[in-house]
Amino acid sequence: MAEQKEKNPEARKSWEKGWEDWQTSCHLCPRGCGAARGEGEKGVCRMDARIRVARVSLHLWEEPCISGEGGSGTVFFSGCSLGCVYCQNREISRAAVGRTVSIQQLTFIFLLLQEKGAENINLVTPSHYAPAIKEAVELARQQGLELPIIYNCSGYERVEALRQLEGIVDVYLTDFKYMDQELARRYSRAKDYPQVARAALAEMVRQQGQAVFDGRGIMKKGVILRHLLLPGAVGNGKKIVRYAYENYGNRIYYSLLNQYTPVEKQEALPELNRRVTRREYDALVDMALELGVEHGFIQEGKTAQESFIPDFDDRGLLDLIPVGEEAIDDGESLRRVGDNR
Repeated sequence: MAEQKEKNPEARKSWEKGWEDWQTSCHLCPRGCGAARGEGEKGVCRMDARIRVARVSLHLWEEPCISGEGGSGTVFFSGCSLGCVYCQNREISRAAVGRTVSIQQLTFIFLLLQEKGAENINLVTPSHYAPAIKEAVELARQQGLELPIIYNCSGYERVEALRQLEGIVDVYLTDFKYMDQELARRYSRAKDYPQVARAALAEMVRQQGQAVFDGRGIMKKGVILRHLLLPGAVGNGKKIVRYAYENYGNRIYYSLLNQYTPVEKQEALPELNRRVTRREYDALVDMALELGVEHGFIQEGKTAQESFIPDFDDRGLLDLIPVGEEAIDDGESLRRVGDNR
């Protein structure tokens, strides 16, 4: 696809101010709730401006080119602006767990993961903290961080926010959940998800559309599109794969997941109270192969019967973070990003 020219430079300048003012009126995500997060108000993401981290670990359950042998250096952020009813990580997306950290401590986390042998820094559900994360990555790079930065997101992203991350993010590991507006409305209260995700994916490919791997097969740059197949929603999955392939072909990598796990009984949405069947998953994979998808990952064996949900009672390496004068603990007053350098 040809690179699109910027249509409205003034709109970009206005958004840059919005990026800077996210703590007074937050519009980082497509919901644009306008919460004064720096004053303690919580946005749609359920979070104020304090960075809250639920778990830090060397994660071996990602795609092979992400986890490698050393494990992906995952940083799970609390809160989420999408809020799917079936969320597989609901403990953190609903902000039930987590520890508040400063910019300096987040920088320390990145460097600690590098020291522990991580293949990369994997930012899980980072969108509602994007400006703070960008600052921490820049600080970490000044202090010797050399690992690729993975942006592991829901796909429900503002293009303007993604543009602010150009040069920061090396690999976009993005969900594409819905091409069906009704499913998006029922399951995530986001009827606009399909058009938002299409625009976001286009920006991700513009930035990192050429995949790069090292000699061990670890992705250093690129885009991986993930789709978690939902029970009874094979048609939705097929539409997503077809759209992505027709627009980006094998420039991007596809990760088709069958690991959906019902985390709580859905009285109003009974179709979600079961796992995906082998027949449903095979139908999606077969369609992808028939299209010509060559760069991708599928799950085999008994993965549909296994749970890939991390134990968030185990905070991993989080307890190794030093607590000192610059630490922000859960009960302390808010500090604005950059105030405590």
